[in-house]
Amino acid sequence: MSTTFWIIIAGAVATYLTRVGGHLLLSRFERLHPRVEAGLNAVPAAVLTTLVAPAALSAGPAELAALAVAAVVGLRGGLMTMFLAGAAVLIALRHFIG
Repeated sequence: MSTTFWIIIAGAVATYLTRVGGHLLLSRFERLHPRVEAGLNAVPAAVLTTLVAPAALSAGPAELAALAVAAVVGLRGGLMTMFLAGAAVLIALRHFIG
């Protein structure tokens, strides 16, 4: 089998073990300390930032416009509305700009 296949399998196993390990660790506690809970609540924003920041720094005008629209919509709407607005603007601008 190819090296790519084994890399994908290793990544899947590592992801699974990380998720299960975190669940098993946290399930041992009846109540989490407020600081731990605050830290865990910040994880989605941190992950989103690590995904968006590199693309934003190397983006063209279409991507920057979509990011700006998504940020403005995100201030008023929900997560799905923000995603759909940003995706629609990105698709439209890539279609018209090229």
